[in-house]
Amino acid sequence: MPKPKKLIVVGDRVLIVPGEGEERTNVGLYLPPTAVDHQAVQGGRIVATGPGTPLPDPGSLDDEPWKIHATASASRFVPMQARIGDYALFFRKAAVEITYEGDKYLVVPQAAILVLVRGPDPLEELIESSGDAS
Repeated sequence: MPKPKKLIVVGDRVLIVPGEGEERTNVGLYLPPTAVDHQAVQGGRIVATGPGTPLPDPGSLDDEPWKIHATASASRFVPMQARIGDYALFFRKAAVEITYEGDKYLVVPQAAILVLVRGPDPLEELIESSGDAS
């Protein structure tokens, strides 16, 4: 039985499911008309993140870089600030659109993200609050 395909995000990039272009995002952020008109800013839900920005191995910074070191250290990364499930508002020009198994995604470098909204999904909160009223 073949292994299922898996989409892996590398480096300091995030994979985003784009939201609809509207004046107010679904998490309550208001976008100025110039941002909406020119598509300068877009929002979406983060579905995957890369490991972060790789750091050089401190042992490789000695005077003789051609030497082979006996101990191979594990890769280290500057951790990502973005997390799976966050809503991200980012610069549209920095995003690269891809299609994977029929679904459209945006690959965005973490540096292009302006803000992150973290916490419970606003739609879940709305459903829970309407259920409490009855």
